[in-house]
Amino acid sequence: MLIRRTAAHNVGILGIGAYRPHRVVGNDEVAARTGRTAEWIERRTGIVERRYAATDESVVDMAVEAARKAAADAGVAPAALDAVVLASMSNLRQSPGGAAVIADRLGAGAAAFDLNAACAGFCYALTLAASLVRDGTARHVLVVGSDKMTDIVDPEDPATAILFADGAGAVVVGPSSRHGQDGPDGDPGDGIGPAVWGTDGSRAGLIAHSADWREYRDGRDVPWPTMRMAGPEVFRWAIAELPGVARRALDAAGVAPEELGAFIPHQANLRMIETLVQRLELPEQVAVARDVAHAGNTSAASIPLAMARLRESGAVGGGDLALLLGFGAGLTWGAQVVRIP
Repeated sequence: MLIRRTAAHNVGILGIGAYRPHRVVGNDEVAARTGRTAEWIERRTGIVERRYAATDESVVDMAVEAARKAAADAGVAPAALDAVVLASMSNLRQSPGGAAVIADRLGAGAAAFDLNAACAGFCYALTLAASLVRDGTARHVLVVGSDKMTDIVDPEDPATAILFADGAGAVVVGPSSRHGQDGPDGDPGDGIGPAVWGTDGSRAGLIAHSADWREYRDGRDVPWPTMRMAGPEVFRWAIAELPGVARRALDAAGVAPEELGAFIPHQANLRMIETLVQRLELPEQVAVARDVAHAGNTSAASIPLAMARLRESGAVGGGDLALLLGFGAGLTWGAQVVRIP
């Protein structure tokens, strides 16, 4: 017998979950390893502290904790999930994909796959999840951004070690109906607007591993590959290109800046966030996510973690519109307007 699913025209984020590792690492500890001072790190990045996962704590472990909270917040039993999408760039196990293990540990016999778009990964995964629900392939999709960046950066590298940290954030995407309220694209109840996304592979070397695994395996005097970043070049690219991406996402959703409740960019560093806010000329009443100050740069986890923090603090409430803006290695970028559950 052919089983038919019903497509959902209105799709939204139904629940949010966050997992922050227990270990808090201040700038003094990082400074001692990188040859910088605590004051210099805070001045250049805006970061005061960050979270590190335990040695035996994995990308999957953190993802499961965030996923359980998101499912509970959405009121959706994990077994009712139809698909699980993991956005991550730091899962050290090549196979199987982490999403399959997450689904199993949640008790969900769901379709599951991993996605690597680096720090833009959550925005990419959210777009795919919304499409799965809209076309009827799935009713409820779990999207998790989880990264243990301390596994893939050199702890003594002043360009990366001062920035990156660990954590996981998750959302459940499903059918949404908010009668009487206009959502993205002007469609009542639609809670995930169109994506504006892309890549510039000509700049791939700006954020990349120092070598590939084959070079390491074959013993070509190559140390364990770690992620390296040309920070100043990435900063200049981001502040020049990303305001235009953000404006196009607003236009695609039919949302004016003054209608926003929040701006939630990838938590790369605070200086970059403040520059983007200035160049976008956002109204003062728009709450800006600055989670990076106490969470560090958690790559694909940074946007859902920042979203959770804004809601926890009361800076945004259910029904508020938020502009998401992810960007990272590739170089990749993605932006969309969503409604906070």
